[in-house]
Amino acid sequence: MLGLRARGVRDAAVLGAMERVPREAFAPLAFRDLARRDLALPLPCGQTMTAPSVIATMLAALTPQGARVLEIGTGSGYATALLLRLGAAEVVSLERYATLARNARSRLDALGFDAAMVALADGYAPPDEAGGFDRILVNGTLRDLPEGLLARLNPGGRLVGALTTPAGPRLVAIAQEADGPWRQVRETPLRIGPLTPGLAAAL
Repeated sequence: MLGLRARGVRDAAVLGAMERVPREAFAPLAFRDLARRDLALPLPCGQTMTAPSVIATMLAALTPQGARVLEIGTGSGYATALLLRLGAAEVVSLERYATLARNARSRLDALGFDAAMVALADGYAPPDEAGGFDRILVNGTLRDLPEGLLARLNPGGRLVGALTTPAGPRLVAIAQEADGPWRQVRETPLRIGPLTPGLAAAL
């Protein structure tokens, strides 16, 4: 955790959650010896397990405590577990790759995080039956802000992700106010891959 503090992560709740959720339990076996380092790690289906400092920065901006959370991009399930450890009231996580969704579900169940719902779905267009959310975490870089996601934010809700800018991906936070969405693109750079729409045809 000292390495994360050196990178500017100061949120005590996030740091505490990361101390209690073992990242190595979510990392592929071949890379578990690197799980405690601030590195992105390869996952199946050509995806990556986001570096801890990036996840910590996004979670600190999200403040999921007590919220109904929609997570876009389950990946390994590590961020899903952190959301629950931070006190999210409910987590619905959508993953476009069946292999990743299945593996994440298995890991989460084995570690006692069975309160999360993991579903195979297009994160750009969450199923109608999912309803509205207080928080939305987008584990990927967006070129623009999908209306389908913004429509799922409850009044006073917040979406956090990365937005493509001329200077590279930057942290974006969007709040759903009474007079419409309020957006803040921060100077915080995030090293995170692009979010791809649609369901994967294979894998």
